[in-house]
Amino acid sequence: MQPIQLESAVATILEHESRFEPGAYFLVRDILDFTVERLAKKNKGEKRHVTGPELLIGFRDFVLKEYGPMGATLLEDWGITSCRNIGEIVFLFIEHGVFGKQDSDTIDDFSEIFDFEEAFTAPFLSIK
Repeated sequence: MQPIQLESAVATILEHESRFEPGAYFLVRDILDFTVERLAKKNKGEKRHVTGPELLIGFRDFVLKEYGPMGATLLEDWGITSCRNIGEIVFLFIEHGVFGKQDSDTIDDFSEIFDFEEAFTAPFLSIK
């Protein structure tokens, strides 16, 4: 997808949806790319559909790697406070034609795979 198409889709979503800041949408899009590439490396370069739990693990790993101890603050500022929020963004993208889906994909795929505080705050509490 071309960046302008993504920006247009996000602008359209934001006309009707105020739970998440614009950055949240772009972050989820970047994390899908990150997760697809990471899984492709494990599958000898073959790209495939990413499941909800796989995207959540990619999300956690990406945020920790890219934002470190500021990740929790960034996510909260953008309105992302749970795994389900990521699924809500994914399904908004699906509704607006940004992401595709398989018949078996549901919002419940984004159940609480991990606790946000444990994932994004706890790793940095013991830093000295």
